[in-house]
Amino acid sequence: MKRSQLALVEGHRRDHTTVRWEGRAKRAVSRAILAGYRIGQHVLIGRVSGEVIGYNIGAFGGFAGALFPLLVSTDLGVVKCNESELTAA
Repeated sequence: MKRSQLALVEGHRRDHTTVRWEGRAKRAVSRAILAGYRIGQHVLIGRVSGEVIGYNIGAFGGFAGALFPLLVSTDLGVVKCNESELTAA
């Protein structure tokens, strides 16, 4: 398996909704793993091939882990995906 270096982006939020979103992100990642989307899994996003390289545990933002729990590396770059957008290759 090819290893990739990922950057950790620090952030913060001033209100107290983060705990609720963290739980949702954990559940979404767990569902994706149980569905078979593990690190190293080859997938297709439409016709674009890629490989699952990690999990999005972000608790807030436009692409939070609760909605987009998978990090997929493609020739076009790394994207955050929902398992409904993927098929096994």
